[in-house]
Amino acid sequence: MDLRIFTEPQQGASYDTLLTIAKATEDLGFDAFFRSDHYLRMGSADGLPGPTDAWITLAGLARETKRIRLGTLMTAGTFRLPGVLAIQVAQVDQMSGGRVELGLGAGWFEEEHKAYGIPFPKEKFARLEEQLAIVTGLWATETGKTFSFEGRHYQLQDSPALPKPAQGKVPVLIGGHGATRTPRLAARFADEFNIPFASVEDSERQFGRVRAAAQEAGRKADDLVYSNALVVCVGKDDAEVARRAAAIGREADELRANGLAGSPAEVVDKLGRYAETGSSRAYLQILDLHDLDHLELISSQVQSQLG
Repeated sequence: MDLRIFTEPQQGASYDTLLTIAKATEDLGFDAFFRSDHYLRMGSADGLPGPTDAWITLAGLARETKRIRLGTLMTAGTFRLPGVLAIQVAQVDQMSGGRVELGLGAGWFEEEHKAYGIPFPKEKFARLEEQLAIVTGLWATETGKTFSFEGRHYQLQDSPALPKPAQGKVPVLIGGHGATRTPRLAARFADEFNIPFASVEDSERQFGRVRAAAQEAGRKADDLVYSNALVVCVGKDDAEVARRAAAIGREADELRANGLAGSPAEVVDKLGRYAETGSSRAYLQILDLHDLDHLELISSQVQSQLG
């Protein structure tokens, strides 16, 4: 199973902090560094020194890392026009030498839209479908030809469909818990389906829906990568687990039930249960971005056992 590091910078992180985590991610052998796309803190965090933009962050990291994949869980569709997003992602992919992945979601956190004057449309899922069609359509258009799109929410006329990503195809991630529309959207557009913060049982159920939708769409179910995003809290002993849980405002027992928490052996065992559902990738949500020893422990005693 691939392990990827997933951060929530809106809770409080500067670019320099994120760079430190990204470099540790690379040095410790993890597969990728991903970040959320939010402009407002959640819960009791102070959010200082303030929000950072996901794609500006990834552009910087593209030039300061060499190996790791870089991406978003998930870019908010409400933040960017799809044509602009296609340009941004393609440019960052070029800057990274072809290491970018795009997770794209509908957007959901209304308060951050109010805080920064961003429109928050009522009908977001239909917009997301058009956004995915446009972004992937622009990238797939042959150089020298144009791309046009006539939708309810977006219209493009004779776009040169440039620039192109460095990769032949930027992997697109779609995720969520929706039982009907989300699997259909994933079957149409996704290279990877991610379910966030779900139990083993709920993951297996949702992956089954996506597999069925893929087959109905004429794709092989195994054409998609299936992954989980889960909060992680690992310690060498119970005291260290409890200390790390307290540092992020959580209880160790609750994290054991709802995430990946406990000793390295406990976490390896639980990852194995997720792997049995078909999951081949885990995004480890790291909430204390100053605890680099946590990353080192996960690398040396969890990742090393996954093969």
